[in-house]
Amino acid sequence: MALHFLLLLFAVSLVAADEDPFIGVNIGTELSDMPHPTQVVALLKAQHISHVRLYDADQAMLIALAKTGIQVVITVPNEELLAIGQSNASAANWVSRNVVAHYPATNITGICVGSEVLTALPNVAKVLVNAIKYIHSALVASNLDRQVKVSTPLSSSIILDSFPPSQAFFNRSLNSVLVPILDFLQSTDSYLMLNIYPYYDYMQSNGVIPLDYALFKPLPPNKEAVDSNTLLHYSNVFDAMVDAAYFAMAFLNYTNIPVVVTESGWPSKGASNEPDATIDNANNYNSNLIKHVFNKTGTPKHPGIAVSTYIYELYNEDMKSGPLSEKNWGLFDANGVPIYILHLTGSGAVLANDTSNQTFCVAKDGADPKMIQAALDWACGPGKVECSPLLQGQPCYEPDNVIAHANYAFDSYYNKMGKTPDACDFKGVATITTSDPSHGSCIYPGSLGKNSTFGNFTAPSMNSSSDSSAYNIHSYELRIRSLLMMTGFLLLGLILL
Repeated sequence: MALHFLLLLFAVSLVAADEDPFIGVNIGTELSDMPHPTQVVALLKAQHISHVRLYDADQAMLIALAKTGIQVVITVPNEELLAIGQSNASAANWVSRNVVAHYPATNITGICVGSEVLTALPNVAKVLVNAIKYIHSALVASNLDRQVKVSTPLSSSIILDSFPPSQAFFNRSLNSVLVPILDFLQSTDSYLMLNIYPYYDYMQSNGVIPLDYALFKPLPPNKEAVDSNTLLHYSNVFDAMVDAAYFAMAFLNYTNIPVVVTESGWPSKGASNEPDATIDNANNYNSNLIKHVFNKTGTPKHPGIAVSTYIYELYNEDMKSGPLSEKNWGLFDANGVPIYILHLTGSGAVLANDTSNQTFCVAKDGADPKMIQAALDWACGPGKVECSPLLQGQPCYEPDNVIAHANYAFDSYYNKMGKTPDACDFKGVATITTSDPSHGSCIYPGSLGKNSTFGNFTAPSMNSSSDSSAYNIHSYELRIRSLLMMTGFLLLGLILL
């Protein structure tokens, strides 16, 4: 067991990806009014989405994606696997038609050979390894094997005894196929593609899995799930499943294959027997997932090593069969209108899916309060922000804390400077969000639609020493309150003595 854990610890350095983690989206096409590929690409660009996964290799879509820089993963559909898995020539023809003909104008970076084949089409599993190898051989022949990785998305259901993660293992009946696949992934420096759906885990648990645990909501330590073997604490289903995959691979002696999650999400609407398929839950899950990836939190077993993830999915697919929830996993409808506005901070412009350009600048989660205070003082002073609404008795005085006051000052400066990304930095303590921080009678400039650039206004540096009365009053108020509080504590201490 000790050797087993040492191998896993060694894997941490090998699993770390060379690139920053990313959030991508899956693009399904089962819509009665599927947007034209150029419309799809326009939406992707507007949302700053840099990674997409297609469930096929649609020629019109690949042409529309050309010269966009968007990284594209294409798919060999399940129905084509038998032909490709039995013929090297068929695989070569597929690669020639769908990769060579479009690369490098279209930035194809990966190929999914089938999708959940081991669970969805077990009778085709026998040719899956051959299909993977034949596709890769065709890439080698075209000198594209380093640019285009090959793998196959697997359902997380093939991982048995998934909690605690340290005891997880793959369904042994699949080992005759899984082991050659893992050999291939390791030898080609590719990655394990895994589909993770906490929604289904939650629904099938009969109340054992708490909803907050499935939705990435913060949990007190006593509510977290603990792996009794490693004593690692898990605060969400997603991390537990990712670590279960790493442990399952280690059980078969594969310790240097990274995981990429090819599908994860939450439905925004369901039938009466799907009460937790709601807009709020979908928003919470996807917003928290995106922040989790971009924060590079990693998993309890691999802290700091974020798992890049493709959200399922870009559009609601109204032609999907099955329960109502199957039609409602999308971030947008067919017209490109958001199903809900993601609660995002810290992800920059990625998937800031507010098409009305409603963005705000607020203090970054976890930033040093002292740095936020310094930035607030600068904004209300040298930054020349009108901070009088933050004074006592004014609309934005409550809540009376540095975060709330900084949010207002940062957003005011951001709007004053024309909403340029550079105007929402404040030495790293601010970030752009699509969530309107306005509250009560405190209306933020962005929510009023003000977006002027103040033509000849020159932004001062945060090193500027200029002053303003609003800044001074606010700063003095803060310092007086701080002194009064400190005096109170000293008097209390003397009384107790």
